[in-house]
Amino acid sequence: MTISALRARGLRVEFPGTVALDRVDLDLPPAALTVIVGPNGAGKSTLLEVLAGARPPSSGTIETGDRSIAFVPQRAAVAEHLPLTVRDVVTVGAWGRVGPFRRLGRTHREAIDQAMRRLDVAHLSRRPFSSLSGGQRQRALLAQGLARRADILLLDEPTTGLDAESAELNRSAIDDEIGRGATVACVSHDERLIAEADVVVRLEAGRLRPAYAPVP
Repeated sequence: MTISALRARGLRVEFPGTVALDRVDLDLPPAALTVIVGPNGAGKSTLLEVLAGARPPSSGTIETGDRSIAFVPQRAAVAEHLPLTVRDVVTVGAWGRVGPFRRLGRTHREAIDQAMRRLDVAHLSRRPFSSLSGGQRQRALLAQGLARRADILLLDEPTTGLDAESAELNRSAIDDEIGRGATVACVSHDERLIAEADVVVRLEAGRLRPAYAPVP
């Protein structure tokens, strides 16, 4: 029997006049990278939102056991004028472990500091999030996900549209997360990430095609 960190069966999402996901079955292998590819409008972001619990499916089931999930959306999906500093944004990830606005312990503060250093945003700690460049914002959002120290990390286009340095920092952080035993799934067109993935699946018109191993 194949062990899955996350098991989805029969996922269906309906919007007015369209079906965004149609009977999607998906297994995420533990401590591995799964990349979801496909054309624009195929339902890839919707799939991640459903897996993360951010959007309820019209039908279907998702099983994760007791595993925690962190979801990092595209930076375009996050308000650019949040009245928050960069550290505030990253701290939201730690709240996912203890509950909103709860007092954070030393372990949580260390997780925040480490995530900010790994994504090279520690020096921007007091800067307003809205003042950052696109690449800096995406790195701050990924640091937020890392601060959660989740068992499963779901990323929507973590390197798309970034400068080479920011993209490389994000790829390195993904490698580190898998190295510590986390399961990572991301939507991406990044050829590097696709080539490095343990599993690649393709979503077309809301239907997930069979998984295949990347060609070495």
